[in-house]
Amino acid sequence: MNFFSTIKMTVRSLLSRKGRSALTMLGIVIGVAGVIIIISLGAGAQSLVLGQVNKLGSNLLSVQPGKSDPKGPPAQVYGVVVTSLVEPDADALRSTSQVPHAVGVNAMVRGVGTVVWQNKNADTNFVGTDFGYAQVVNFTMSSGSFIDETANKGGSKVVVLGSKVADALFSGTGVDPIGQVIKVRSSAQQDAGGIPLRIVGVVEKRGSAFFQDQDDQIFIPLSIAQGELLGIHYLQAINIKVDSAENIDQTISDVTIVLKERHHIMTDDDIDFTIRNVAAAVDILKTITNALSLFLTSMAAIALAVGGIGILNIMLATVAERTREIGLRKAVGATNSMVMRQFLLEAGTLTLIGGVIGIIFGIIISYLMALLMKYLGFDWDFVISITSVVLAVGVSVLTGVIFGLYPSLKASRLNPIDALRYE
Repeated sequence: MNFFSTIKMTVRSLLSRKGRSALTMLGIVIGVAGVIIIISLGAGAQSLVLGQVNKLGSNLLSVQPGKSDPKGPPAQVYGVVVTSLVEPDADALRSTSQVPHAVGVNAMVRGVGTVVWQNKNADTNFVGTDFGYAQVVNFTMSSGSFIDETANKGGSKVVVLGSKVADALFSGTGVDPIGQVIKVRSSAQQDAGGIPLRIVGVVEKRGSAFFQDQDDQIFIPLSIAQGELLGIHYLQAINIKVDSAENIDQTISDVTIVLKERHHIMTDDDIDFTIRNVAAAVDILKTITNALSLFLTSMAAIALAVGGIGILNIMLATVAERTREIGLRKAVGATNSMVMRQFLLEAGTLTLIGGVIGIIFGIIISYLMALLMKYLGFDWDFVISITSVVLAVGVSVLTGVIFGLYPSLKASRLNPIDALRYE
């Protein structure tokens, strides 16, 4: 019997037991689909993390007030108000002689407030910052310009709107936001009338970055935010953009020297600030997503193993059912290798078909999940790795061969006389 005859017999045998074949393939389908989906989700999660960084900017350092464990959260997370950073610290870090690899430095504070224009209002976040923000963070202006150095130093009452805030106040009015005056009050000033600020720019739509909506915020001069909205004199953060990734460690060292000198710190135990490397935080997130993907992929592999055990059981039952058929075939000249090849081919065919169906379902579900994530506002890429597809199919077929080997050997070694007598 040639190879093609064996294939025909295999297909005929599988079709004669449609229900059993479908149930046998189910475990393989679930396992393969799981592998495809999990690897796709892992790749999508990594694309989300990298996209968040690209929106803010690469090679970023964040200096935060208060000392904290390098591997732990900053002091502010615990609700501690730390006042160790001030605006002159940011000005000192702009010195090219002391921090030569810093291409941008911006000081900032944040708060929650309400903006009002005529009879419209919107609750939003406000960022008090300076001209350095445009040098540190990646963004483009939809119209107008960002806060310049003169406006910040002079305490000009100007404001730049995020795209969502601009839409909330001016969409459908036909009014150009540039030049309009809005009133801004912080959450602690809800009974106040608000501070009048003239709109000088609107930022192009940016989406979310590190799970914060970059469009639902406004930007005002640092001095206005500190003095008139928050009533503070200190900074909540200083952000630094480094010219290249290779110079990040050197810049951390330079910043540490400058701030220790300014704060009259003699030993590391007395340091009152924390320097965070955004790229390092991203690497940690990628490590976490990789670990989760590996863990979940191992769970999918268990489903493949369960499917393989199902194939083993079904093939053993098939051998028992077809004992007389095997005896008849061997009586008319079929060799052990022919019988073994047929049963191996049946197991391999089941897992191959199950693998293909699993790939189709895995791709469809991965695509639908990517659409859902995009609908929810995340920059989630639909990624299907060719490696994952080949791996899934290869493992599924290998599972069929491994778990089909024993039943095939058992069938091939049946004595034809005993097999013909089998009831």
